[in-house]
Amino acid sequence: MNDDATLIPEGYVPRLIEGRLDTLMRAFGCVEIAGAKWSGKTWTGLSRCTSVTKLDLPAEREAALVQPSLALVGSTPHLVDEWQEVPEVWDAARRHVDDASGERGLLVLTGSSALSKRAREKIRHSGTGRIARLVMRPMSLAESGDSTASVSLRELFETGDIAPVRHESDVQDIARWCCRGGWPANIGLEDEIAYETSAAYVDSVLRTNIDDEGKSSELALSLLRALAFNESQAATYRTIRKDAGFDERDIDDDTIASYIDLFKRMYLIEELTGWEPPMRAKARVRVKPKRMFVDPSLAAALLSATPSKLIRDMQTLGVLFENLVIRDLRIYLSTFGGVGNAIHYYHDDKGLEMDAVIEHAGSWAGVEIKLSNTKVDEAARNLLRARDKILANPAAQNEAPAFLAVIVGAGDLAYKRDDGVLVIPINCLGA
Repeated sequence: MNDDATLIPEGYVPRLIEGRLDTLMRAFGCVEIAGAKWSGKTWTGLSRCTSVTKLDLPAEREAALVQPSLALVGSTPHLVDEWQEVPEVWDAARRHVDDASGERGLLVLTGSSALSKRAREKIRHSGTGRIARLVMRPMSLAESGDSTASVSLRELFETGDIAPVRHESDVQDIARWCCRGGWPANIGLEDEIAYETSAAYVDSVLRTNIDDEGKSSELALSLLRALAFNESQAATYRTIRKDAGFDERDIDDDTIASYIDLFKRMYLIEELTGWEPPMRAKARVRVKPKRMFVDPSLAAALLSATPSKLIRDMQTLGVLFENLVIRDLRIYLSTFGGVGNAIHYYHDDKGLEMDAVIEHAGSWAGVEIKLSNTKVDEAARNLLRARDKILANPAAQNEAPAFLAVIVGAGDLAYKRDDGVLVIPINCLGA
């Protein structure tokens, strides 16, 4: 256990989620920061703590296995890193908070995988009222310095408008960002070196986490590649099985479901669920989830994609760009307080769709995602048609969207069109 007056690591880059973390530490005795490996959870936790227990270290893990409360010893705020290595620490943290008679900001827990069903059986209490939870993702473009963040998502919900802003990007930039990913360790590295991170990430997961769960690393790799091939699609198990190179005699639906559940628990993939208007409009909508990697660079690595290859394959680049935009929108939305903040997609039985529907504070916004600004007119018309259909049923009483926007990759100007639809280059967007 290491005690120090300050634990902020040298070279630490501030993260957008810090403000939300500070708020929750003032409101709760303990905060859990969960999310993908290498996304920066530990460093952000250290930036707010004065002591730390690292349960990925054998000696500290063994002590906690004998007596879980030993993991909590240290000056406060105290960080317990990789707490899921000893699931009993959760109940010990809850008791520790109870015994502190209402004191706030005592503990921060970090974990890079959600507990399996067997591990959850070791936990008696949910932690409700004592332990708050934050999900942390890799860096957004605003955090890595690749976006000016001059267009605020929060302000879009408040005003529905933007002032014109000029900031240029092109498809070469998009390809680079998709292959580099948002990994904090890549900050300052040359592109060719940074591109190695995601491949190493996948290899690390297969060699350690998958084996630890008693799963086949070979089958996991095949399924991950199939998910990358179907990135941003609501692919069926049949499609995933086929693209992984198997048939029903090789793996059944239950096996595929168990691996996908594991990938979600490890924060490798996230689901984007279909959106149903708050009060149903006259439309049947798809609600089957799309599966997206937590960072587009993971899909790029699994597809053996490089920037030069992606420039010659605009369809794949467009899919990875959609993944990047959804990642950033999720990160920006995670800084908002309150309940009911979520991102979905919309697709009805007539083919009307929106790539993202953002919900916040009882309002919603529709977003189309396009690699190039040459597709803006078509995307704007689609958004307006979808809006009009959702609002067309008087009995449903749906509210008008807070805004409609086309988020583009290759563009040079953020502005509001005459029809009211906003056009926003991704490298202008921020929280």
